Amino acid sequence: MNCTCCNEGRLQPQLLDGLFKADVCDYCGGVWVLTEHFVGWKAENPDQLLMSDLMIEEIEATDTQHAIACPISGRLMRKLKISTDVPHRIDYSAAVGGIWLDKGEWELIKASGLADILNTLVTQHWQDKVKSDKTKQNFEKHYIEKFGAENYRRLREIRDWLAEQENAAELKDYLLASDPYTTKR
Repeated sequence: MNCTCCNEGRLQPQLLDGLFKADVCDYCGGVWVLTEHFVGWKAENPDQLLMSDLMIEEIEATDTQHAIACPISGRLMRKLKISTDVPHRIDYSAAVGGIWLDKGEWELIKASGLADILNTLVTQHWQDKVKSDKTKQNFEKHYIEKFGAENYRRLREIRDWLAEQENAAELKDYLLASDPYTTKR
């Protein structure tokens, strides 16, 4: 099978980390994984954890910016975020359930503690979570810039405390009233 990422190499079958079937490009080092091979291996080895001793910052990984065709179907694959902490994107072929990992991305996924759920990274649920987490990070950054870090921390404490109170609505009314000791609004 030819590599559709670099268009130079051939995908050579091997066991990724000696564990499950994958195809590795002999030129660019990219990896093609069918989720069925990963899921089958994981079902047979549920207690084996896929970890890395490396820190994310220590890993040199490629992240192709162009669209990549699935090496089996020839259709363009979707680029999916791994997490909010990892800027790299993996390529996914829904047509065949295949994942393309650029050189070094498997190591990034292991260093992020996500290798054990490789098949989950391509689900809509996971992608929605990544998007939601990114939105939350953006709001937090905005609030910190607007209120200052210490004020934002204190506001979060108050919100958390308020959420636990049975009479939260009355407490909010008290806080929002310009003069809580009068009946005038």
